[in-house]
Amino acid sequence: MAGSARLELVDGVAHLDPAAAMLEAMLQGWARQQRSRFLNEEGTIKPREAMVRRLVDFTNEYPWQWRPADGEAFISHLRSPNRERPIVMSTGRGYETTLALFMNFITDRRYGWAAECLERFGQVPQQIFHEDNRVAHVAEYEGQPDRRPLTYDEVQALFDAADGRAEEAKARGRKGALTAMRDSVLLKTIYAYGTRRNEARMLDLSDLRRAPKRPQYGKYGGLYVRYGKASKGSPPKRRTVLTVKEFDWIVDLLDHWVTEVRPAFSPGKLPALFVTERSSRMSLRGVNKAFAMARDAAGLPAELDLHCLRHSYITHLVEFDYPEKFVSMQAGHDYASTTAIYTGVSDEYRNRVVQRALRDRHPDLWETE
Repeated sequence: MAGSARLELVDGVAHLDPAAAMLEAMLQGWARQQRSRFLNEEGTIKPREAMVRRLVDFTNEYPWQWRPADGEAFISHLRSPNRERPIVMSTGRGYETTLALFMNFITDRRYGWAAECLERFGQVPQQIFHEDNRVAHVAEYEGQPDRRPLTYDEVQALFDAADGRAEEAKARGRKGALTAMRDSVLLKTIYAYGTRRNEARMLDLSDLRRAPKRPQYGKYGGLYVRYGKASKGSPPKRRTVLTVKEFDWIVDLLDHWVTEVRPAFSPGKLPALFVTERSSRMSLRGVNKAFAMARDAAGLPAELDLHCLRHSYITHLVEFDYPEKFVSMQAGHDYASTTAIYTGVSDEYRNRVVQRALRDRHPDLWETE
């Protein structure tokens, strides 16, 4: 089997440090097993390997020496209030799941690692995370409460700040004027289409889509998202996000960006929609930085992050009375329950819904008033 001890261990080789060699063989075997399942190398396999190494460094012991108390001490250390950034519940669950998966792998008799450990070190690995010491998943949503949709006024303040940076740089003849203009259009595009940060940075010019039913939008009738969030072991999901009338102000902005501003970056044959001064595609860090600078300039709470624009887009589509299924398709959600998690409608909207329901149920009373 892919990842088995027989494939990774070489007979007749005497290692200077047998324990360290066994650990490396285990990790190589686990990586091989995950590759056979088509899991992503950079996004899944390497972070999982790094997590195992973190526990090795923390305990100063090897996996066949670990006990449940070691895993518990590791998680307790990471969530200690004395740390600068204690992990949150969802992060802790992810760490526990990763380590439990690794222990399942090396304790599975089909792979032969337990037998090798017994023969070479006189110890057998055991599962360190079980039902009684893992984070219980009892709530549907465990995200940080600070992450929320922006109000309409906050969205406007954010965009005003982004435009202000561009205007100030342009007026002073500063080098960063083009970059500031790009960042402004980028943030507005993310909000107008509800894209994730990687979805936005991976957009190409060819992903601009015409909408036959809305010829007035030209080639900006929608975006073809090719790098949507992937399920484990699956390629990135794809979807087309249509331009809706409430956000069609983005059409002129994108056209100005594509036809006038972007060429000033001298991108050459680079297909990326959003480019850098070095004629390269924007990085995830660059996308985050664009939001952070506008947020701070607008005086918005520091805990708000770029993903809040996606929350805002979904929430505002709901408040514009678009059908639930349409909103889920625009967002790229398989389940309406996921879309509901992103939605945080205002009190004003809820009052309008109640008022509409009362009007439909008691039309005579409303006519009298």
